[in-house]
Amino acid sequence: MPKTFFITTAIDYTNSPPHIGHAYEKVLADVIARYHRLKGDNVFFLTGVDQHGQKVQQSAAKAGVPPAEFVKEITQKFVDLWKKLDVKYDEWAETTSERHKKVVQGILQRLFDAGRIYKDKQAGYYSVRQEQFLTEKERGPDGEFGPEWGQIEFREEENYYFKLSDHKEWLLDYLEKRGNAVIPHFRQTELRNAVEKLSGDLCISRPKSRLDWGIELPFDKNFVNYVWFDALTNYISFAGYDPSIDDYERQSQEFRDCWPALQIIGKDILVPAHGIYWLIMLHAIGFPDEQMPQLLVHGWWNLGGAKMSKSSGNIIDPFILADQYGAEALRYYLTSDITTGQDADFSEERLIERYNTDLGNTLGNLVNRMINMIRRYRAGKLTKFERVEFPPESSFGELVASTVEQYLQELEHCSVDDAIERAVNLAQLCNLQIEVSAPWKLAKEKKNEPLDRLLYGLTESLRIIAILISPVLPRAAHGIFDQLNWKMELSGREERLSLADAEWGRLPDGHVVGKPVPLFPRIES
Repeated sequence: MPKTFFITTAIDYTNSPPHIGHAYEKVLADVIARYHRLKGDNVFFLTGVDQHGQKVQQSAAKAGVPPAEFVKEITQKFVDLWKKLDVKYDEWAETTSERHKKVVQGILQRLFDAGRIYKDKQAGYYSVRQEQFLTEKERGPDGEFGPEWGQIEFREEENYYFKLSDHKEWLLDYLEKRGNAVIPHFRQTELRNAVEKLSGDLCISRPKSRLDWGIELPFDKNFVNYVWFDALTNYISFAGYDPSIDDYERQSQEFRDCWPALQIIGKDILVPAHGIYWLIMLHAIGFPDEQMPQLLVHGWWNLGGAKMSKSSGNIIDPFILADQYGAEALRYYLTSDITTGQDADFSEERLIERYNTDLGNTLGNLVNRMINMIRRYRAGKLTKFERVEFPPESSFGELVASTVEQYLQELEHCSVDDAIERAVNLAQLCNLQIEVSAPWKLAKEKKNEPLDRLLYGLTESLRIIAILISPVLPRAAHGIFDQLNWKMELSGREERLSLADAEWGRLPDGHVVGKPVPLFPRIES
């Protein structure tokens, strides 16, 4: 059975509705998942919500409703947004599910029985954001705790601890041996520097007297699990992991066929959550080095150079943007105007500009011109040519094949913005070729063969462009196929789109195109 491509996102905290950062991460993951489906891979795309924790309990109390009721309402907002943005996941994770609870408790019991979890009293400075006690090593050169730790307060409390520090040398060795454990690479350097400073163990519980909205510890009913072994474990609990089996090779074939995963996370949860805690947790429960997930770390969408936050009042609502401009416009902007792994400034003006320029003026214009010219000059019918050469003496088919190859290379490295650029550049070249070759002149002068070559070559290019843009713009890709009258029996279905069809010459001789329909109506500022 072929290996499944398993892709995950961070699960979103249900203390408040989704914002544009949530939308970016899920659309990015969806594009990569759709690309792998386009290749013919088996794909398992997991996303979901983190429904437990102190902030949820506090938000529910403030709203005057039980936590279960509060998270149900917020969870639905996330579900509604992913539907609106055409995010097509295969499994939905909710940390309040019984399935998840059993895996979490099974793992905790195993680690407790093995002596890797112990009870202790601790007093010290506590990071509310990262939900952990801090040590002197976390202080910066100025003696202060860095902004990554958020609000700091002094606490004294008895809790359970996971022996995190026992695995420090293993993690350093693992990162040394696997150069692509984290992408982009500069994030791996950041992670290694953080691991060098690692000391102390990880608090994994809260007394029920202070927090009761969580998964109860299986070995002490007076405590609930706190954050890490709950939220992070979703990546394996919803993929079929059996906590009663400590040997990875004895896990079910179904689980081993999909694991390890490509895990897409924001830069703020690389250190310490995913890069340290999660990898060490997996190591502690018996995952071998070759079965560690790869972490794809994306940057933030900022506003005017400043991080978006509720306290600053600069949160951007993706529901409003999708309603105003459409899901395709928002998907395109979020994946084309930011370099994967870097930060970018969000701009509604740029969204409109990219949509009108790249999609309206370039791609939409090409579709409209091609369908109209074929119908006007050739009654809608194409004549097939195996090789199409335009001045200068070069094969357009070879140019298209080269574009497809470059596109594949970009997406294999998760460089979504660069892959999109390849497809749009090809559309620009097609529009330029129309101006250079002037098909209206060829028709007027009855130069039939050059005209037929031109129309076939550009239409084949357009068909392949539709395939390349489909992970980002699935609706537009189907719209182009509909106008080309291509695979109409599969209209609207994902299996209509395949990279196997991104080869020159698939349109048969005598193929009749459909009717032109505007794909990207202009957005006025």
